[in-house]
Amino acid sequence: MSYQEPTAKQRLEILQTSKVVAMVGVSSNRSRASYFVASYLKGGEYYKVYYVNPMIDSLFDEKVYNSLADLPETPDIVDVFRKASDTPGILDEAIAVGAKTIWLQLGVSNDEVSARGTAAGLNVVMNRCLKIEHARFHGGLHLAGFNTGVISSRRSLK
Repeated sequence: MSYQEPTAKQRLEILQTSKVVAMVGVSSNRSRASYFVASYLKGGEYYKVYYVNPMIDSLFDEKVYNSLADLPETPDIVDVFRKASDTPGILDEAIAVGAKTIWLQLGVSNDEVSARGTAAGLNVVMNRCLKIEHARFHGGLHLAGFNTGVISSRRSLK
């Protein structure tokens, strides 16, 4: 069975129905994509966000957890910032804690995760950025130079 990417409508539904996001592999390094995504999610009132990385203790003055099992509540989305070979183990943790979605970031995909995650009843999103997808559906793609997709010849009034 090959991976069937969720449609835009399905991705929007995942984002709209989710309340808790666990970011696995988040970094405290400001130049890393995971830091940028964490900053974006923390800056909005979109989700309750938990950070998971056994190598750091805190991020944005919040506790960073060692594993998904250590979280105080079940994440709806497990947003993964790890290499593809690490993702089957993270999927096992996501299934064990009862997550609804495993979301592999840009450049990360794994056929085993797709097959086993789907068989376990999880939504599986691969090779997509949660921040970009959220911003796309909520008019925020202008941040950091992303194109808003809005074309207009009218000048904005100040």
